[in-house]
Amino acid sequence: MAPLMFGGLVIFMLVGYPVSFSLAAVGLFFGFIAIEQGFFAFALMQALPERVFGILSNDTLLAIPFFTLMGTILERCGLAEDLLDGLGQLFGPVRGGLGYAVIVVGAILGAITGTVAASVIAMGLISLPVMMRYGYDMKFATGVIAASGTITQLIPPSLVLIVLADQLGRSVGDMYAGAWGPSLVQVLLFSLYVLIVSFVKPKWVPGIPRESRTLSGWPLVKKCLWGIVPSLVLIFLVLGTIFLGLATPTEGGAMGTVGAIALAVLHHPKFSRRGRIAAWIALIAITLITIPAFVLWKDEWMPAGLVAAVSGFFSAVRVPLFIAFYTGLALLLWEAVAISELRGLIAQASRSTMRITAMVIFILIGSTIFTLVFRGVDGDTWIEHLLSGLPGGPVGFLIFVTLFVFFLAFFLDFFEIAFIIVPLLAPVAAKLGIDLIWFGVLLCVNMQTSFMHPPFGFALFYLRGIAPKEVRSSQIYWGAIPWVGLQLIMVAIVIFWPGLVTAFLDKASNVDPTKIQIEIPKSDFEGKDQGEEGTPPPDFSAPAPKK
Repeated sequence: MAPLMFGGLVIFMLVGYPVSFSLAAVGLFFGFIAIEQGFFAFALMQALPERVFGILSNDTLLAIPFFTLMGTILERCGLAEDLLDGLGQLFGPVRGGLGYAVIVVGAILGAITGTVAASVIAMGLISLPVMMRYGYDMKFATGVIAASGTITQLIPPSLVLIVLADQLGRSVGDMYAGAWGPSLVQVLLFSLYVLIVSFVKPKWVPGIPRESRTLSGWPLVKKCLWGIVPSLVLIFLVLGTIFLGLATPTEGGAMGTVGAIALAVLHHPKFSRRGRIAAWIALIAITLITIPAFVLWKDEWMPAGLVAAVSGFFSAVRVPLFIAFYTGLALLLWEAVAISELRGLIAQASRSTMRITAMVIFILIGSTIFTLVFRGVDGDTWIEHLLSGLPGGPVGFLIFVTLFVFFLAFFLDFFEIAFIIVPLLAPVAAKLGIDLIWFGVLLCVNMQTSFMHPPFGFALFYLRGIAPKEVRSSQIYWGAIPWVGLQLIMVAIVIFWPGLVTAFLDKASNVDPTKIQIEIPKSDFEGKDQGEEGTPPPDFSAPAPKK
């Protein structure tokens, strides 16, 4: 029954029927057949409402709409333009300088937006015309823009990492921590490729003439800082609080959404003088809150006198500073209401977030119906025997999974792979002793290629949609191939160097279990049962019957 069920799902998806409804239809159809044939009792299907309710009440998945809203706001607020303009002029005179700028901006946008579409569209609209103007090779230009956008899928706060953490039953914070190493190495790998191209094919990546730069000196530095510093603050606001244990991913996403609206206001040309004063008040207040809070948090590092003085100061000014901060922030956010363009931007971002969130929830509901019935007909056992019996043990399993996911990515979106395939692979990986955080990051690196596969890669479709007409589709597709090769090299690096992921997770314990002593406090009646102090022990027996 399990092979037929899996084959039926493949047929439905090849026909082109929506994935969420295909999963639900196949699950219910084969579920009724399995009940009639005696594979399991109808009582198993009674678990379905609870599983659906569990999806809708899952706090981890609540981070998805927050990060999606944050990304769609930042996609249109002008931050990408400032970043690319500043870094493009900074790196421009160097051969391949625009390529380096696109890669760095792709990593920064990935760390604050979490969506591939936002990065590819923003960089394609801004960088591609500049690259064409200065004679960059078209295949290289389109390839570096599409590939840099896919870094978003790996670098936290990626939506893919949230979904994989949920499907693997692991912490989102651990998944984020494990993904940092591979994402930084991938940025270096892409930059190394640009460096090699600049030596081997210098005509492909010419430098921008100095006379073509509109900024230099301090104005250029100021332009770069204006794009980078607010982005780094937002990255810390979201990811720093999660890694420090100060916020859950959902809370970090909520703070990131507020920060994204604030950045959109700051970058808007109609930002008023009143809003600027409010922004400075909020910034000064939160700085005066953060510094003493850090001293008190790490009091073991500080002199006792300093800690005592800071504690008294913080107790006296904490409430007024918080009032000043929230007042300044409220006035700053009111600018987003007062400026009509920002109202439209937020409304459009909210509609896009609603569509993406609804899609994810419907796919999840369909996948839980399919998974429940699939396990009812022992499909998980069938998959486990099929994959655990591969030659080579864990290595053979990893090679098979890598090739399997790579080819599935030609036809399936990363959400579909995460919701359909990962729940089938995770139990086998756990049984083979594979760390599931490392396994999830490996799958995420592999699924990056789903955006770059000619001819179905979504990043290529995004780029085709906004590229000028003189850019041929064949140039976009051929330009993607070297970068897909680099992504596969990254998969090999993660497989053969697992410490790249686990180094950020392994925490050495300084506790010697052989020296642990447990002291049980004495009770009020200890020793009294021996008649100490001449007091008899309390009598808890039943009272004697009355005569």
